[in-house]
Amino acid sequence: MASEEDLTIDSDDDFEYEEVDIEPEAEEVEEEEDLESALMRVRLQQSEQREAKEPKPLVGKRAELVDDFIRNYLLKMKMTKTLDCFQTEWYEKSTAGELTPEDVSIVADVYQRNQELDNQVKALRAELDKAKEIAHKARSTWDKFRKERDFHRMNHRRVVQEKSKLVNDLRRLRAHLATYEPTLKGLEEKYQIAMKEKAMAKLQADRLQTRVDTLETQVKQTQMTTMKGTLEQSSSLPPQEKSKSATQVRETTVINKKATQPVMSTDTSLLAFQDRENPYLNLSFDPQRADKYELRKTYKAHIAPISAVALHPKKSIIATASDDNTWKMWSVPGGELVLTGEGHKSWVSGIDFHPKAAQLATSSGDGTVKLWDFSKSKCLATFTDHSQAVWGCAYHDSGDFLASCSMDHTAKLWDIRKGKCRLTLRGHVDSINAIIFQPFSNNICTCSGDKTVSLWDARTGLCIQTFYGHLNSCNHVAFNLRGDTIASSDADGGVRLWDVRMVQERLQVNAGPSAANKIAIDRSGTIMAVTSDDHSIKIYSTEDGSFLSSLDGHEEAVQAVLFEPNGQMLITAGSDNTLRIWS
Repeated sequence: MASEEDLTIDSDDDFEYEEVDIEPEAEEVEEEEDLESALMRVRLQQSEQREAKEPKPLVGKRAELVDDFIRNYLLKMKMTKTLDCFQTEWYEKSTAGELTPEDVSIVADVYQRNQELDNQVKALRAELDKAKEIAHKARSTWDKFRKERDFHRMNHRRVVQEKSKLVNDLRRLRAHLATYEPTLKGLEEKYQIAMKEKAMAKLQADRLQTRVDTLETQVKQTQMTTMKGTLEQSSSLPPQEKSKSATQVRETTVINKKATQPVMSTDTSLLAFQDRENPYLNLSFDPQRADKYELRKTYKAHIAPISAVALHPKKSIIATASDDNTWKMWSVPGGELVLTGEGHKSWVSGIDFHPKAAQLATSSGDGTVKLWDFSKSKCLATFTDHSQAVWGCAYHDSGDFLASCSMDHTAKLWDIRKGKCRLTLRGHVDSINAIIFQPFSNNICTCSGDKTVSLWDARTGLCIQTFYGHLNSCNHVAFNLRGDTIASSDADGGVRLWDVRMVQERLQVNAGPSAANKIAIDRSGTIMAVTSDDHSIKIYSTEDGSFLSSLDGHEEAVQAVLFEPNGQMLITAGSDNTLRIWS
């Protein structure tokens, strides 16, 4: 077909030709069809044609006779007796020929239709009842959701009000803080100036000390020169004058020595914390045969659980502290009551004798530490600096200081002579559950609910070392007699031994699964007793951690344990209000 431009050029007539749109061929539009698809399409068409030609089966409904209609009705109404009578009479009449064809004819459609309609009505009523029940449940659910919506809406409003109040408080606090910032900056500047002045003063003191040392050296040299000149002069004098000059030289020497001697401080703390040797360091003792011990005595000591026991340093007397707000002293092994102390307002948690056996200290859940005098039978002092319950107390071997630990995350060192707190040890992040002095040293050991055991310098109040390893709250801590090993127990029943000199864990013992409440080491340092919540006292070897035996006798958790210093007895107390002696 020629294009419009060709026709315009080649044709001579004046006829105007119009362009005709050419429809694309079907072959170009349709996608190419392969042979397999074509065969599949033909087969489908043939199968559809065969199905259309086959006649469809019709379900017919057989007409119901009168007797069948009656039987079905009686069965539906569950009238079985009437049905039996009806069948009997109907059979007799049918056999006798009394029934005519009209009597046994087909039931009229109107009856069947009525029956169908009746069945539909019953079905619809049942559906209506179900729909009503569902609607009732939906209404109840809707009421419940509406009440919850109102409740949450009220809570939302309350939260919004609290939020707005908190926002206002934060704004007010920010404004209040802004007023303190200049003061804080001024204090910081003053602190920096004070530190610089302190550094300058220290340098000046060092220079003055150097000058003093130089002058002392010069004075000594001058004295030596004077003494030599005097001796040379006295050698040329008569005997009487020689003796006088020698006396003057001795007096001058004594006066100079007194002038150069430093003045000793009268602070008792410096005397109490002087370095001294542990007298038990080079001694050895036979281990106590605690694994062979048996229960010898049982005393009903209190009317509430006993939390701690202490042994008199000179006499066979045991002191007990109890949750009944009292402490008592008992003679051993007679078990006679010696003294009862009352004064705490809450449970008594810890107790310890003064090293010189003149006093006794107790700690309590009322946040106080009390000192008691036996001879006067009264309370000498009450320390109230702790803000929460106090868990334990321990005397320094000098008797001049007392340490206490509290639930307020601090431990305090009390100066007994001055009657005030000397130091506060801060560093634990949870309750400090036990405290003890390292034997014949200046160190304090504490264990805490933060799973750590810490060693402190009592002179400076600084933490020397912290031991990590427990997986749960530490309940108690104890030293051996030499002071080179720390034993600690936790709430999982774990017991760990720490080497103080090497600053590392030496041994680990599992006394669980019940909590290990208290721990004690005998005087040989090789036997360890652990009290537990499972009513038993477990005996272990501290050398290899081997289990030796278990002492059973308490009826409830065992809260305290103590080895007798002479190596003859083991003393325990527990939540069953009893004090027991094993030997």
